[in-house]
Amino acid sequence: MEYLKNNTYSHCTAKERDSLSFPAKYLLNNNLLKGKILDFGCGFGKDVELLQAKGFEIAGYDPYFFPDFPTQTFDTIICFYVLNVLLPEEQAQVLMNVSLLLKPQGKAYFAVRRDVQYEGYRMHKLHKQLTYQCNVKLPYQSIFKNESCEIYAYQHYTTLNKGNEKASPFFVGNEPRELIVESATAFAFYDKFPVSSGHALIVPKRLIANYFELSFKEQAACWIMANKVKEILQSKFQPNGFNVGINIHEAAGQTIAHCHIHIIPRYNGDVAQPRGGIRGVIPHKQQY
Repeated sequence: MEYLKNNTYSHCTAKERDSLSFPAKYLLNNNLLKGKILDFGCGFGKDVELLQAKGFEIAGYDPYFFPDFPTQTFDTIICFYVLNVLLPEEQAQVLMNVSLLLKPQGKAYFAVRRDVQYEGYRMHKLHKQLTYQCNVKLPYQSIFKNESCEIYAYQHYTTLNKGNEKASPFFVGNEPRELIVESATAFAFYDKFPVSSGHALIVPKRLIANYFELSFKEQAACWIMANKVKEILQSKFQPNGFNVGINIHEAAGQTIAHCHIHIIPRYNGDVAQPRGGIRGVIPHKQQY
C-alpha cells in the first residue's frame, strides 16, 4: 500500500470543460442514463452540472474535488477516464466501490482512453507534477470503441450469471446472490448458510476449485477484496473479530468445487470458548 502514496497527483488530470464529455454525450444520445445517477470520479463536476440542467437526477463524487462518499445506491453509475490515471490496486478499489454503490439491477459505464502512448509517470505540462497514465482493459461488455476511447457496460456478476452454473456452481438455481463487491477478477457475496451474521465468501471469477492453482494475480485480487469486505462487514455488523479461511479438497471440508475464501465475523460470547479459533477444524486440538 505504501507505493500508492506515489500517485498523489492523479486529480491533476481533471480537465475544465464547457460541454458534456464524449462518453456522456454517447450515453445520453443512446438513452442509457436511467433513474438515479452517480458520476464516480467526476473531477470538476461539469457532466453533473450539465446533466442536472437537462433534468437528470445525478450526483457527483470525486475523492479530491467532491470527497463526500455516497451513502445511497444508484440505478446508473458513470466513471469516465478515471481508471487510466490510477495504479492497479487503486483501479481495483474503484471497481469495488462502483459495484458497492450500484443497485442489483443497475448498470455502470466505464470510459477509458485508447490513445495512451506511454505508460507510467510523466510531468504534467500545466501543474508540473508527476502524474500516472496507463492503458486499461476490462472484462465487461464493450459498447463503443474508437482510436481514442472505449466504453464498457457493467452489471453485477451475480445478476448477469443468475442460474448459470457454467459460470459457478454457486449460481445453481434462480435464487439471487446478494453481491457485496466485485472487481475485474473476483466477487464477494453473503453465504447462503451463514455461520454468523455477515458471513461472506470471496470467489475468483475463473472457475477453479483449488486456491493454490490460481494465478498470483487472482490470489492477490482475492486478498485485496478481503480487506474491502472486512471494512464493509465491520461497518455493517460491528463484529468483535473475524475468522478467515479456505477449504481445499474434500478432506479439508470443501463442498463447492469453486475456490472461495470465508470471511466469518465473530462476536463476543458466540461460543463458550473461542480460544484456538481455526484450530477447531480438528475439534479435540482446538484447545492448547
